[in-house]
Amino acid sequence: MTGRFIAFEGGEGSGKSTQAARLARRIDAVLTHEPGDTPLGESIRAVLLDASFDITPRAEALLMAADRAQHVAELVRPALELGRTVVTDRYTGSSIAYQGYGRQLPPGEVAALSAWATQGLQPDLVVLLQVPAAVSLERTGGARDRLEAAGAAFHRRVHDGFLQQAIDDPERWVVVDGVGTEDEVAERVWQVVQMRFPDLG
Repeated sequence: MTGRFIAFEGGEGSGKSTQAARLARRIDAVLTHEPGDTPLGESIRAVLLDASFDITPRAEALLMAADRAQHVAELVRPALELGRTVVTDRYTGSSIAYQGYGRQLPPGEVAALSAWATQGLQPDLVVLLQVPAAVSLERTGGARDRLEAAGAAFHRRVHDGFLQQAIDDPERWVVVDGVGTEDEVAERVWQVVQMRFPDLG
């Protein structure tokens, strides 16, 4: 029997890293993240976020897919096959939002690339944390790496890309309000998880 696979998605400053970690602790799940949670992925992440590199959108999408292929093969799939629940901070939804909608590559092609990289492994649940742009800016303090520095129009497209995925796949995606204290948001997330997986409660 395989474990449950839960992905957290959202833009910069949405709180997904904090909430993914809180949920993983609460249900004793394996916590992971993308990009960069394998030795190979760590090197890929350093390149992806380095503002000194002029990376084309297609090269960026391929690097993200390479990280994800290694991540699934080395960490995610083995844990699921052992029956563990896995909680990841970012997964395929981020590539579709950032490289598809944000970089204006065909979202379907980016989705197909991720599906190939992961051999079709999809989360059982995607929690999309949404916050207004002003809240995001307040939490992050502005651009710190190459993706964060991509500009307001880019991040609006990313925001729209996440929402479109949630609209297109309501059986898998759930939108959660990320505004409020960490405890308030964690409770909203927990209600969603309990509704989908009562046995985890």
